[in-house]
Amino acid sequence: MYTLYGALGSPYSMKLRAVLRYRRLPHAWVHGPEAMAIAGSKVKAPVIPVLEYPDGSFHNDSTPVILDLESRHTHRGVVPPDPATAFIAALIEDFADEWLTKAMFGYRWLRNVDQVQMSRWLAYDQMKGGGIERSQAAAEAFRARQVGRMAIVGCTEANFPLIEASTRAVMAALEAHVTDRHCLFGSRPSLAEFGLYGQISQLGVDPTPEAMLRADYPYAFRWLLHIDDMSGIDGDWDAPGTPMAPVVTALLAIIGALYFPFLDANAAALAAGAETFTITAMGHGYTQGTFKYQAKCLAELRRHYAVLPGEARARLEPLLAETGCLQALTS
Repeated sequence: MYTLYGALGSPYSMKLRAVLRYRRLPHAWVHGPEAMAIAGSKVKAPVIPVLEYPDGSFHNDSTPVILDLESRHTHRGVVPPDPATAFIAALIEDFADEWLTKAMFGYRWLRNVDQVQMSRWLAYDQMKGGGIERSQAAAEAFRARQVGRMAIVGCTEANFPLIEASTRAVMAALEAHVTDRHCLFGSRPSLAEFGLYGQISQLGVDPTPEAMLRADYPYAFRWLLHIDDMSGIDGDWDAPGTPMAPVVTALLAIIGALYFPFLDANAAALAAGAETFTITAMGHGYTQGTFKYQAKCLAELRRHYAVLPGEARARLEPLLAETGCLQALTS
């Protein structure tokens, strides 16, 4: 029995919960003050989600946890067995975790209507009572803290046109896909679907992006509820060498045009000792402070690609070159 300590307003909590559900791993879902207390006392980085293992140990950081579960439980895994497909799934998941989270943060905290409603909901989730005045006072304090962090993560008014353009591009690709096929690499979900789901799940409840999803991407919006609990889904992976679905090519094109330039510029700025960096992508400018973690993400993607079997790299090279991803992976 696992215990997942998280929050409904945490994209990584929703991602990990969806994986546990799909994999049919027995677990309890704990959210609220107890989850925050666990995060503050049981793990090195005090952030949710935290997964308590059956042996009583505590772990966080969603991707390493998901990969560790792959090694512990062989049934219903979320990493495709074909190395080439597994790499693409991991790349899409990384993009969702490190870039699409900016959409979640920006839509939630840039507009007053979203700030007010979501801060109140998140305070309610934590307190589960205690009176409306106390709850709303806590909401205002949390709202001020989150709005004050916007520039740190690059979610500013000046940067938001690129964040929104890339979000709409992702949603358009998913909308075109999900009416034909549910999953990206066969009839069962991978790391990629759960990574995308985690971030977009939050857009599905915040007022401004929810209205956008309902109006412009209604089937992708409904798809979120399917990914939330796929415990009843059985399926198969596409055979190795099967051409990637158009949605995969579309997502890789976004990654090549935006995400790798973002990661490259961050890594170069860090190496030069600069505090900020600027890119232009999809017709929009973007400036942010440097982050060491995202430099590690780039290094890990390159390492992962370098250790792929030669046959897998040979199959991927044309697709990665076509979508603008290859050079960044081999630099």
